[in-house]
Amino acid sequence: MGYFIYSDVSLDIDRNIAEEQDIRFVPMEYMLGEEVFCCENLETEEKMHNFYEQLRRKVTTKTSQITPSRYMEAFEPLVKEGKALIYLALSSGLSDTYSSACLAVQNLKEEYDEVNIEVVDTLAGTGGMGLLAECAIANRQAGMTLQENAQWLRDHALDIQHWFKVEDLMYLKRGGRVSAATAIMGTALNIKPILMINKEGKLDTIDKKRGNKQAMKALAERFESSYDPTKGTTVYICCADCMNEAHKLKEMLLERHPELKIRVTMLSPIIGAHTGPDMLSLIHFGTGR
Repeated sequence: MGYFIYSDVSLDIDRNIAEEQDIRFVPMEYMLGEEVFCCENLETEEKMHNFYEQLRRKVTTKTSQITPSRYMEAFEPLVKEGKALIYLALSSGLSDTYSSACLAVQNLKEEYDEVNIEVVDTLAGTGGMGLLAECAIANRQAGMTLQENAQWLRDHALDIQHWFKVEDLMYLKRGGRVSAATAIMGTALNIKPILMINKEGKLDTIDKKRGNKQAMKALAERFESSYDPTKGTTVYICCADCMNEAHKLKEMLLERHPELKIRVTMLSPIIGAHTGPDMLSLIHFGTGR
C-alpha cells in the first residue's frame, strides 16, 4: 500500500470499505451519564441505537478532545517502523483535533530523524470525511505518493457539501448555536433547522422548516442546487438513529438521479453527542461552498 490512511472516529464511512482498505482510527472518548466510553473503531448499529435511545431519555452526554499525546501514542509505533500515513482530521472549524495532530507530528519530528505523516484538515465532518477517505483510497490505488494524495485532498476538500436537519434544538442551544429562547420556541413550533458546513469548516444555520417532511424536502432541494456529478456520484446519508427517514431521503434522490451510489450509515456517537438523536445529514460532491 505504501502508506496508511488514518482518521478519528468522528468519521462515518461504509464499514466494508473501512475494513477492506484497513482504514485506521485514533480513539476518542465520550460520556453517557457518568459512564465514560472509549470509541476505538466504527461502532455497531446496535450500540449506536442504544446510545441514541439513552439521549431520548434525556441522559446527558459529552465528548473530549484528542490530546497531542494520544496522537503520539497512535502514530509513534509506525514512525519507529519507518512507515508513513495520512491523517484525515475533523474540520478545524468544529474541533481542535487538527491542531493537536499537527502538534503531535511536530513533537515526533523532534525525536525522530524521519517522520512521514501528512495531516489533512478535511474542513468536513461525518460522511464528508468518509467521502474524502474514499478519495484517499482511490488516489493511493492510482499510485499517488503520500504528499501528492494529501495535497489533492486539501485542494478538493471544499468540493464536499454537507446539509443537516436537526431534530432537537436543545443540542444546538447547548453548543451555543442558537439561543435558549430560540430553542424553546422552535421546539414548541416543531421547527427543524437546516444547517451546512461552510468554507471555513464551521456550522451555519441556513434555513428553518416546520416539520420533518418539509425539512427533508429542503435537504433534497439543496442537493439539486449544488450536486456536481463530474466530481463524484457517491453520496452519504448519515442519520442519528432515524433509518426510516434516511431511506426515504435515499429514495427521493434515486428517483431523479439513478446514477447515485448512496451509502446510508449511522452517525457516530462523537458527532451525535452534539446533534442529538434523529439528526439527518446529506453529504455529496458539489459546487464550491
